[in-house]
Amino acid sequence: MIAWLSGRLRHKATDNLVIDVAGVGYQVSVPLSTYNRIPDDGEDVNLHIYTHLRADSLSLFGFLTEAEKSMFLLLLGVSGIGPKLALAILSSLSVQDLARAIQASDDSKLGTIPGIGKKTAARMVLELKDKVKSIMPSTPAPSQVSDAAVVSDDIKDVISALVNLGYKKQQAEEAVKKIGHGRSGITVEELIREALSQLQIR
Repeated sequence: MIAWLSGRLRHKATDNLVIDVAGVGYQVSVPLSTYNRIPDDGEDVNLHIYTHLRADSLSLFGFLTEAEKSMFLLLLGVSGIGPKLALAILSSLSVQDLARAIQASDDSKLGTIPGIGKKTAARMVLELKDKVKSIMPSTPAPSQVSDAAVVSDDIKDVISALVNLGYKKQQAEEAVKKIGHGRSGITVEELIREALSQLQIR
């Protein structure tokens, strides 16, 4: 079982990476929380890995922090949540926000995550309320956003991520227009969360 990968980043997309480790390219699926903080193509990267083995496939899921991987593993223990849905959950909420929502029994907030209905949200609270206490990260408050242009590549990444989360491309494009393009200093992850908020209002 692969638990850790350290190598050179060969390809970076919102839903997966290709990491060159001693000449072998490993495709790794990652949440947006990890995507936003890893370096650009050609740089070295180190990821905690969860290996998902099935009869017909082997999939790798990567995380920049132990907290992300720990939360991912907890989510997999909830009935009805598989690796792809767990990844989508971590792409919608940070580990800290997710843990707080679970501890607060905030079914309504959990229910806004694409793919999570009321029953699954209730199961998450019931099964994870005590368990998430051990992985609550201490994260700094988000920085203020300044005015300027957001590069088009970031906008494309936001739309691609929303499509991967189950929204239609037209819906994703409309949500991106509503949150505005003329800002800098805001991360792709933050843009995606704002766009998700717009989509959930509809």
